[in-house]
Amino acid sequence: MDKNQAVLDSFDKQAKSKTSTSKKRKWREIEQLKERFQLEKELRIYDDSLEYMLDEF
Repeated sequence: MDKNQAVLDSFDKQAKSKTSTSKKRKWREIEQLKERFQLEKELRIYDDSLEYMLDEF
């Protein structure tokens, strides 16, 4: 009976570790998307300022 419980516990631990790694992976993807959107936003600011400079010449 103890051996069966040990096997069941090991399966539970494996399932928990897989879900935690997938959650971490999802959060990393979300953080990467946030960084990309922030970078695009900052680049748009610079792009707009460059267009105004070109209009003046």
